[in-house]
Amino acid sequence: MTNAPSPAPGWYPDPQRPGALRWWDGVRWTEHVSAAPSGYAAPSGYGPTPYAPARRRPLPAETPVYTVWIWLVAVLPLVNTLLLFLLRPQPAFRLDETGSRIQLSDPMALLGGPMYFVVVGIGWLVTATTIVFAWLDYRELVGRGVERPFHWAWSFLGIVYPIGRSVIVRGVAGGRGMAPLWVSIAVYVVSFAVALTWSVLLFAQILGTAANNVPLGT
Repeated sequence: MTNAPSPAPGWYPDPQRPGALRWWDGVRWTEHVSAAPSGYAAPSGYGPTPYAPARRRPLPAETPVYTVWIWLVAVLPLVNTLLLFLLRPQPAFRLDETGSRIQLSDPMALLGGPMYFVVVGIGWLVTATTIVFAWLDYRELVGRGVERPFHWAWSFLGIVYPIGRSVIVRGVAGGRGMAPLWVSIAVYVVSFAVALTWSVLLFAQILGTAANNVPLGT
């Protein structure tokens, strides 16, 4: 397999500065920049720059940029956080044979017993559903004329998909399309606060169950 030939040296549209030209020396971009003359057209066959992809076509002003799927992607992480409150730590400490020391008899009881596995299973289901919703949102954006939307596979990394999706849609929709980003950020802030509260309550309950088993006089 042979590599594609490198573009010939010359002035090409600057990939970082719209409306400017930058000198390509045949191998790399140089520091030489010039204003593009009126009516300038890039050499045929290279597109707007030798290697940069073409700009996305703007959407008509009447094209909707939100789908039901992106709202579900944005808010579903909160469900996983609220599931934490289904976990209730159970007594997991007992006195040893001498009756003078406390032992941890059932580590799983501290996490809520069998309910822990139920919560984990539901959490995985919610995550899988979020990925499916991201794919549906991606597909609908393509159908509405968005060129190369932010890929749905980024939903495996949580908030990354709403961020990337919002940035690309904003670029082709005249500044519209940022609401899912702010909703996602708000959901993650609330989720962090809820998880922190749950952790404090769990720790307090664990200390309480241990204290109830402390023998009198120790």
